[in-house]
Amino acid sequence: MATFHFDLVSPEKLLFSGDVEQVDVPGAEGDFGVLAGHAPTVATLRPGILTVYGASGSQKIVVLGGFAEVSATGLTVLADVAEAVEDIDRAMIASRISELESRIEKTEPGTELDKLITRLDHYRTVDRHLTGTAMH
Repeated sequence: MATFHFDLVSPEKLLFSGDVEQVDVPGAEGDFGVLAGHAPTVATLRPGILTVYGASGSQKIVVLGGFAEVSATGLTVLADVAEAVEDIDRAMIASRISELESRIEKTEPGTELDKLITRLDHYRTVDRHLTGTAMH
């Protein structure tokens, strides 16, 4: 399978840099897969599981927002927070879920409430992945 260059960067560090076969990205408008030769794209990330496929197998990484850019030189993901699934702080995810639930209870119907509910759903999805399919 053809490969392309992939960089995953968070504010703290460069988490991954190398040639890969495929990357599945949790986009705000829906998940999408990137293969060699993908059309140029810029997308916003939602909290979710980013999966990297390379010659040595697959690696799952939790991302909590950011941007992805596909260009002629490959894929670059600038993540707000990114950690390997096995290193993620489950207490932080639970805390964010609890905080969002509290904010939702106090927010009047409207655009802000809709955004909070969407964000809560994203964190719940990450939590489900961490307790289920992401570990397999």
